[in-house]
Amino acid sequence: MPYGLYIAAEGAHAQAKRLEVIANNLANADTPGFKRQLAIFQARYAEAIEQGEDWPGSGSINQIGGGVMVRETPTDFAPGTLERTGLPTDVALEGEGFFWVEKGQERFLTRAGNFRLSSRGELVTQQGYFVLGEDGSPIVLPQPTRPFEINSAGQIVQGGFRRALAVVKPPSAEAVQRVGENLFHIQGQPEPVPSAQRRLLQGFLERSGVRPALELLELIETSRLIEANLNLMKAQDQMLSGLVHRLLKV
Repeated sequence: MPYGLYIAAEGAHAQAKRLEVIANNLANADTPGFKRQLAIFQARYAEAIEQGEDWPGSGSINQIGGGVMVRETPTDFAPGTLERTGLPTDVALEGEGFFWVEKGQERFLTRAGNFRLSSRGELVTQQGYFVLGEDGSPIVLPQPTRPFEINSAGQIVQGGFRRALAVVKPPSAEAVQRVGENLFHIQGQPEPVPSAQRRLLQGFLERSGVRPALELLELIETSRLIEANLNLMKAQDQMLSGLVHRLLKV
């Protein structure tokens, strides 16, 4: 395959992946606690070097490279803005930390605090996953129909009942992996956020970290780059076709 056609195809493929990331961000612009993803690009070696048929620094034609690729799609954990909802089951986290929830036999982190109460008094996520307390067990209110309060330290108080929400953090950003449903899987055990460093707000929600205007600008840019790479592929194909026709005439 001609290098020009190959590099243009790699560029179109990388921009298509970036477009998927941007589209997912825009689709979650109104999802509480959602964290946007980024598409990180990296120049790649020519295919011959990738296959071990040549080596970097050989001085051959393979030194022109093999275009670009999406190396990773990390998560931007910058906090979103807080919005007052007035609902007692809505909780927002200020600063670092995550809520700890249980889905089946697994436990995950989330920043989405739009919780609800089940008919049995269990504090659950919108998908029905248990919200865990500091002791690692699900939080269950003894009287789900009566009012309750969540103080800034994360303690749920209802009469003589008092339980603290688990507010945890991963040992490092690299230990967190997005798994969908606004949940994050953590490798290893999370660390509790000290009480003095946590601040929870009842009746508030952390909005999505997506900035729609910025994402739309990147969407337009990405669409144009895909179109440019496709036009380059078309031009390379036309040149190759013209060369073949001339050779056949000779």
